[in-house]
Amino acid sequence: MKNTKKNRFLLSIGIPVIIVLILLRFGLYFLKSDGFNGLSMLLPVLLLCFVLFALSASAFVAAWVYQDCKGRGDDPVLWAIVVFAATPFIGLLLYFLRRSEIKTICPACGRRISVKAKYCEECGTHIEKEDHSNMVKQGTHHLKFLIAGIASMALMLVCLTGFIVSAAVGNGINTNVASNDRVWNLGTISMNSNTFLDGVWKLDFRSASEGFVKEQIMTIADADAQMLYADISCGTVPDGATLVLWLVQGDLAKSIDVTNLSEPLACPLHEFENGKIYVRLQINRVENTVSEISIS
Repeated sequence: MKNTKKNRFLLSIGIPVIIVLILLRFGLYFLKSDGFNGLSMLLPVLLLCFVLFALSASAFVAAWVYQDCKGRGDDPVLWAIVVFAATPFIGLLLYFLRRSEIKTICPACGRRISVKAKYCEECGTHIEKEDHSNMVKQGTHHLKFLIAGIASMALMLVCLTGFIVSAAVGNGINTNVASNDRVWNLGTISMNSNTFLDGVWKLDFRSASEGFVKEQIMTIADADAQMLYADISCGTVPDGATLVLWLVQGDLAKSIDVTNLSEPLACPLHEFENGKIYVRLQINRVENTVSEISIS
């Protein structure tokens, strides 16, 4: 009895803790990424709802597995954790492949035996089928957990579909490289490294989809005295391919073709104001590129 209460306590504490950690991760990303600037709130809301419904589905299915395990003599906490961690789809598949058959207690010796057994394997006592009439309902027990789990899965898929469709058509996503909002890419990039330490932005990428934009928010402390320095080398430049450096602050947007720099670029910043500035690289089919950009 004490173990059962302890197991329930661990589940009641563990699952909420996992949900809180995921929400915290979502919040930290919001802060670290300058919020969701340049992105319609519909998309992060859909993504958050997808995560919450996915967790709900896992929790409800895990609760059903917990109850089912108790009736079969398996470890309910272990299987509930496995199902919750492995997602409902994979978790249920694993459970149905490995779960034990329903068992009952021999009235004579107390040994757990198969509900289909006619005699106890331990003491040989004849088992009356009437003793197991209560086991017939085992297949449909705790349907409320399964129904809630299925409903959560359906809502999860609806949110995921909405997110994918909205992202695919570009609704509510800022892709304007000259915008003073964050740029969100719909393509992909294959990177070797991307770091920003001590005011120096280093980007090393192999390739990217056409028009892909990598950006870094940098700070101008003295626009009249400071300059932006860029040391950029494009290893592979197909015909017509370009790499464009953008400096964006408010309504002012300045672009510089840095595809074939023969020496590091030194760009004055007197046109801009002190404060944050978007520094962007617009990648148009160049490959194997290494760049180092700083303001000093």
